[in-house]
Amino acid sequence: MTSNIKTVFLLGLLTGLLMLLGGAMGGRAGLMIAFGLAMLMNVGSYWYSDKLVLSMYKARELSRGDAPHIHSVVEQLAAEAGIPKPRIYLVPQEQPNAFATGRNPENAVVAVTSGIVRILNPDELKGVLAHEIGHIVNRDILIQTIAAVLGGAIVFIANMLQWTAIFGIGSDDDEGANPIAAIAMAILAPIAATLIQMAISRSREYLADETGARLSHNPMSLASALNKLDSAAKQVPLKGSPATENMFIVSPFSGAQAAKLFSTHPPMEERIRRLKAMAGRS
Repeated sequence: MTSNIKTVFLLGLLTGLLMLLGGAMGGRAGLMIAFGLAMLMNVGSYWYSDKLVLSMYKARELSRGDAPHIHSVVEQLAAEAGIPKPRIYLVPQEQPNAFATGRNPENAVVAVTSGIVRILNPDELKGVLAHEIGHIVNRDILIQTIAAVLGGAIVFIANMLQWTAIFGIGSDDDEGANPIAAIAMAILAPIAATLIQMAISRSREYLADETGARLSHNPMSLASALNKLDSAAKQVPLKGSPATENMFIVSPFSGAQAAKLFSTHPPMEERIRRLKAMAGRS
């Protein structure tokens, strides 16, 4: 529940930032145009997110005959979560990792890499699959898309504001907005929007860990899996786009050592600590 409240608060901050920039532009028209353009850019990716990312990673669908154990576990977890059984895909990469995608539970996909099947024991793999089912149950693709729409609108308006302020520098209109303040806002607002989006992503990872631990009834197996995956991700590279980083259960590009504020994933030590605390309470 804490993660959900935090997400609502952060989405509210994004909305407030958008409205502030819209006010600085001086009218509703620019605000609506920016929001409309951001919707067009991001809703398409939301609707076709599964096809886009699966194609990018050359994933192939696994039949029950290909992976009977994975199908059985996903079927059990989906029934526990009260959602239709997602399709299962294999990503032909050695880095052990996994992600979920799809615009809703009826069109959901759980994808695992070749590497993850080799290094995790059955209980650990179940914990990872439960985490991904957690993302589907919690509608995280939708939430990330809403954040992306708001963030995209903020960037668009900030660019407009910056050019308007530059164009207005040196004018004799004393009643106009301070161009220096406008430029500063235009620079800082997209940075703030990015920080908020990253915070939303980290919050959803915590919630998926919690949901997955409850679905699998074994927080320690997920904790053990995360520890293994985090170590392996630092040693085995993933061939892919950094734009998809937030989708994976552990950061596939962790070698970049991004600043914590700009990280799409929470610190692994804290994720494991929370799971151990859940196990202690149960």
